[in-house]
Amino acid sequence: MSNVLIKNIATIVSGDIAAPILAGDAIVVREGKIRQIGKQAELDVSGIDLTIDCVGTTVTPGLIDSHCHVVLGDYTPRQQQSGFIESEVHGGVTTFISAGEVHLPGRPKDPVGTKALAVLAAKSFSNFRPGGAKVVGGALILEKGLTKADFEELAAAGVRTVGEIGLGSVKNPEDAAPMVKWAKDCGMTVMMHTGGTSIPGSSTVTADMVIRTDPDIVSHINGGPTAVGLDEIRRLIAETDYAIEIVHCGNPKAAVDAASLCVQHQALGRVIIGNDAPSGTGVVPLGVLRVINQLASLTPIKPEEAICMATGNTARVHKLPRGVIAEGMEADLVIMDAPMGSVGEDALTAIAAGDVPGVAMVLVDGQIVVSKSRNTPPPVRKPQVV
Repeated sequence: MSNVLIKNIATIVSGDIAAPILAGDAIVVREGKIRQIGKQAELDVSGIDLTIDCVGTTVTPGLIDSHCHVVLGDYTPRQQQSGFIESEVHGGVTTFISAGEVHLPGRPKDPVGTKALAVLAAKSFSNFRPGGAKVVGGALILEKGLTKADFEELAAAGVRTVGEIGLGSVKNPEDAAPMVKWAKDCGMTVMMHTGGTSIPGSSTVTADMVIRTDPDIVSHINGGPTAVGLDEIRRLIAETDYAIEIVHCGNPKAAVDAASLCVQHQALGRVIIGNDAPSGTGVVPLGVLRVINQLASLTPIKPEEAICMATGNTARVHKLPRGVIAEGMEADLVIMDAPMGSVGEDALTAIAAGDVPGVAMVLVDGQIVVSKSRNTPPPVRKPQVV
């Protein structure tokens, strides 16, 4: 891995929603990790192999898609499309969190089969980075008959998450709650489907069912794709401390309502952003950016706060060593700017106006994986490797 200097940055978005803007105009990356942030003149730039001149653009952490229905490889049977993960990297997403490999044709629904699928997906994605992306694969789909020992075995094999509860045969809180406790005891992060049914075999999940099950994440509080009512959204925000997920492939009005309630209840640190694709809605390479735009342009949420929801907030919930621009964190970064023709003067003002920013460059572990996005509009300013 090379040592990289990223200089002439106009704005650094930290990923930490408590302090979303960092002072400084440069970042030093060594061996794939962020080592220094600040004024270039005050940094140690000895031994730099590669310099990126940002020419006054904005640098953010790599975006994290908190809700992606991967299966195996960079192919989705749901939409029969190859390359959807790599395409989303061109939208600034560098990490993908599986919400369950539920779209596998012939998906096994017994304890042995659901465990095998989770382990296979977790291990295969640990060795495979489509387009440079990091995929947290192998989200266990809960099926009846799983035991505490199964969860211990899965955790030891590298399974980090429980996929959306409600997609498997375990649907009601009485069956799910004991498994959720086993999963949490093993260090797993637990998601729970919220709202109307999404695929055959899934079920409608109410706020009461979520609270009685006690997951870590209220998956797609704005619907996947059908949302619960506003009173139930309010209850999940006001009466719990769960992470609140807002997704692209959901109800857009409910997304705005939920985000506005999070502002009122000072719960912005709990909001995470995902795509919930591939799904019946399709494959949406810019879905995470579009949710950022929606929240920043239609609610009181600031653009830099919305970016933190899609980076540091999600990283914290999933215990990931990235998503925040801070010393020692993995150097997954996006360089972005206002798109050509936007009323915005930079990435943040463009986002506030509802315009998708131009992704100018994407780095994973300090390595350039996208030098020009094929999916976003072109940026006004174009970083240069010097």
